[in-house]
Amino acid sequence: MNRIALICIVVAFNTAAVVAQSQPNPQTTPTAAATPTAKVTIEGLVRDLACPIQNPEAKATEFNLECALECARNGSPLVIQTKDGLLYIPISDAIPDKDQREKLMPFVGKYVSALGTVYERKGTRAIAITEIKEMKNVRLTTDAK
Repeated sequence: MNRIALICIVVAFNTAAVVAQSQPNPQTTPTAAATPTAKVTIEGLVRDLACPIQNPEAKATEFNLECALECARNGSPLVIQTKDGLLYIPISDAIPDKDQREKLMPFVGKYVSALGTVYERKGTRAIAITEIKEMKNVRLTTDAK
């Protein structure tokens, strides 16, 4: 067997192995899509996504306000972090999705009550907000001056 034929066989074998590994296994791959729940209210801090993802100690009531505002101003995605540490990604109820940033920017660094439809898929949570308001009675500890 010549060298070129041997190389072709090796490449074909490796390609087949990669394709086989990338195919979903119907016994282990869930097929259910994210299903919405009835409208619910979640309470939490509107903040940038980076800090609570990179810093496991980040809390919804104790945080660096300057950092959260600066990250939000620089384009970090915004989320709502609940007291128990869950993160909810704000989405619209439209397809295609519409950006929720303009609606949320006034609430960055504030504890809110958000009413909307919650979606969950494989541990990721999203909320299509229909109503949002600041909860001024929640005590926040920040480094703000």
